[in-house]
Amino acid sequence: MIQCFGTIKDLKEKLENFSPSHPDVKDIKILVAGQIGAGKSSFINSIESAFLGRISSRALVNSANGFNHSFTQKLKGFTIRSGKKRLPFTFKDVMGLEVDDLQNFVSKGSQTEDIINVLLGHVKDGYKFNEEQALTYKDQHYTCDPELSDQSFCLVYVVDASTVQFTDDQLIAKLKIIRQRISNKGIPQVVVMTKVDEACPLVKTDLRKVYTSKKIKEKMELCSAKVGVPLTNIFPVKNYHDEIDTEDDMDVLILKALEQIVQLADDRLVDSE
Repeated sequence: MIQCFGTIKDLKEKLENFSPSHPDVKDIKILVAGQIGAGKSSFINSIESAFLGRISSRALVNSANGFNHSFTQKLKGFTIRSGKKRLPFTFKDVMGLEVDDLQNFVSKGSQTEDIINVLLGHVKDGYKFNEEQALTYKDQHYTCDPELSDQSFCLVYVVDASTVQFTDDQLIAKLKIIRQRISNKGIPQVVVMTKVDEACPLVKTDLRKVYTSKKIKEKMELCSAKVGVPLTNIFPVKNYHDEIDTEDDMDVLILKALEQIVQLADDRLVDSE
């Protein structure tokens, strides 16, 4: 187990006993975005797996090789369970970001404006993402005057560590648009760097080496430079993918990332007062 982060029991208890700092908010909403195939939905499933002690797959993922289109088509919120207890945070899963076909003037993946509107609480669950046009205030899924509890208090951007160096500049430009807009609102942003085992042979052999791996550190620094998120807000993890049982070393990284995300989100909630 990765001892520097404490025990799984300590992390679980801290998160299970967490309660939002604002009386009008029962659960903190966190939006998960990212390039297709980076592991957005798998990260949500991995969080719940760590709490349940078994593999969870409530957020549907696509496992077909060569699939190059977002599997998530509708906005959906996922609460996290620990045993029979419902924990006070909800993850919003959105359509993945994709590179537009500029030559044929075709938009692909989720619209940046849709992601911003989801963060600000303007979009209702069940909205089907439209690659050609962002949601407008005339749509039935649009909430003109959202409550504080409708808003998301942290943006989690999921990045594939094994391909971060090949991330298209167009995707980075989309993310920078989102970052600029929500930074003005004080919404914190973090990066969850997945597939660290595929990015470093040392980590593939022993996940406990993730924070001593020079290769992973280089990936984190590159990601920080590209995306603009400080290193302190970048968390390397390995999602559950083909495992049949949970593993302590994976759980510690996942739960530590969640702990930091929840704390940042709650800080934003405090500031909203």
